[in-house]
Amino acid sequence: MISGGRIFTIPLLHKFSKIDLTPYTIEVVVDSAIADGVVPLNVKATVSFAVASNINGRERASTRILKMTTNTDMLTDVASNIIEGHLRDSIATMTPEQVMMDKDGLVARMINVCKSDLENIGLEITTMNIADVDDHRLKGVDEPELYIALLKRVQTANAETKARKARADALANSTEENENRRAEIEVRALENELEQLLAQTQVRVKEEIQREKVGVAQAMQSAKANVSGMQSKIEAEKQRIEMLKQKFEADIVTPAIATKERNILEAEQEAARVVGKAQGEIDELKETIQILAKGGEESKQTYLIENFERLIGPFAETLGFFPVDNISVITGAEGKHDPISAIHPNAIASEKNDLIREVIANALGQNDEHYEDDEEE
Repeated sequence: MISGGRIFTIPLLHKFSKIDLTPYTIEVVVDSAIADGVVPLNVKATVSFAVASNINGRERASTRILKMTTNTDMLTDVASNIIEGHLRDSIATMTPEQVMMDKDGLVARMINVCKSDLENIGLEITTMNIADVDDHRLKGVDEPELYIALLKRVQTANAETKARKARADALANSTEENENRRAEIEVRALENELEQLLAQTQVRVKEEIQREKVGVAQAMQSAKANVSGMQSKIEAEKQRIEMLKQKFEADIVTPAIATKERNILEAEQEAARVVGKAQGEIDELKETIQILAKGGEESKQTYLIENFERLIGPFAETLGFFPVDNISVITGAEGKHDPISAIHPNAIASEKNDLIREVIANALGQNDEHYEDDEEE
């Protein structure tokens, strides 16, 4: 067997035949294929096949289908019957949903299953495609939509949902891009504005620094002028204070010192006079005591009577602090302490009573006058 090239044959001795290697395309229609779940389906598949490309396959083809290669209808019928049988078997192991959703899986399974049978006769599948899957409507069934129709509706709805989602995603992406562009434009505008603000701020800072320098110089000059003025005022104030101090010494201190010395001199003179007077009284009192000591008891009583007013006066003056209406005098004459009789007093008691009454009256009178003088003052 030769594939391509040339061969020399001797008539009557050699016999030869040609096999067409051109691929064939057929449409395989499977009516009422029962899928898993006892759902009848109509499946339409498009299959391309040809003579095997390897040497072993071609040898089998030359042995088994050599005559069929010249009869296309016969060859396609054989291949169609083989593919239809295996397609029914494959559909029987799948659910309608799998047949609808996983057509590629069905095709891969079909190619694997048909491979061995087709290779046995020298054929091989080049391509296969599930063109359509539909419900097989049995007699007496009037439902407008059956299983596959409902699945197709679900697929259509899913496709529409995906399309809407895709459009929504595209719109969202477009909106997002627009927002990103707008945000980018705004960011650039804000950055430009920020740069302008920074430039303006730097200019203002420099201006403020310049103003600050000028202001500091002016403030320094003003401060120096103020310091000079304050120093002049302080110096003038010092001179005024010194003048007032001298005036104060001349008007107040010097006269006060003179008055102080004069008062001290007068006080010393008054003290000398008082001391001299007191010393005279002391000397006189000493002589009086000596005389009384020499005169005995009668001279003492006579002294007391004569000086009773002067002796009792300080005591009687204190009685003015105690307001009274009547006074009772108790005497100790003759060693008795009975009340003095106002009807028949003795001469000594009568004299004592008169003296006491007069002294007390005088003391009370003087005390009242003293109080009146104090109140007037």
